[in-house]
Amino acid sequence: MTSYSPQTWAFGIYVGAVLFVVVLMVTLSSVLGSRNNGRAKNEAFESGVVGVGGGHLRFSAKFYLVAMFFVLFDLEAVFLYAWAVSIRESGWAGYIEATIFIVVLLIGLAYIWRLGGLDWAPKTRAGRRSLPQLDPPADVVLPPAPNPVKN
Repeated sequence: MTSYSPQTWAFGIYVGAVLFVVVLMVTLSSVLGSRNNGRAKNEAFESGVVGVGGGHLRFSAKFYLVAMFFVLFDLEAVFLYAWAVSIRESGWAGYIEATIFIVVLLIGLAYIWRLGGLDWAPKTRAGRRSLPQLDPPADVVLPPAPNPVKN
């Protein structure tokens, strides 16, 4: 028992205390909690306003793209904050690595911008860039394009 360091004992006591508090909170909430099942118990409630209508709304994919870009660049800020905190310990090697990290992210941002991922409204047909079309292999026979029916 004496072969463990004081840090190991402190960590073990901390884990034990956390587990004790978790078990205590779950047990007390199940014993002392009320079991009333009223009409409003299963009703959606947010910020003091009772919900009206269904919760299934259609959103444009742009909302999800903006959310993904936000998460991406928010994580960039987290990594750069950690680098800024340890800038003295990391020295010039850390500075060069952070610069490479920023340059790679800026290249990704420029790529997204060029593809139109940051444009909220769609471009007109004349101004829209199309993706490059690849020619099919020589042994593939494509069906003819359908002729439009004229009325």
